Amino acid sequence: MVMKIRLVVVFRMGGVSYRGYHWEDGAVVFEFERLGNAFIQVMSERVVEEEITHEPSAVFVELRTKEGGKVFEAVKEGDAYLAEER
Repeated sequence: MVMKIRLVVVFRMGGVSYRGYHWEDGAVVFEFERLGNAFIQVMSERVVEEEITHEPSAVFVELRTKEGGKVFEAVKEGDAYLAEER
């Protein structure tokens, strides 16, 4: 069975690129990166839709930066998963 998953993420800065997703222990992890030196200090929203083969046990956002990275969990709200960078 193929289903669509929709993720809405609010990032604290601009310059974020979507790189794809991977599965990890039943959870789907959406991969983003921000690797430049200067970014607009403004909230930016990204919406991603992917077709997946089964319902995930959880949804995470992985953000890679020059300083390292962070992972945060998305919460299901209606027909989408919502996450916000902290």
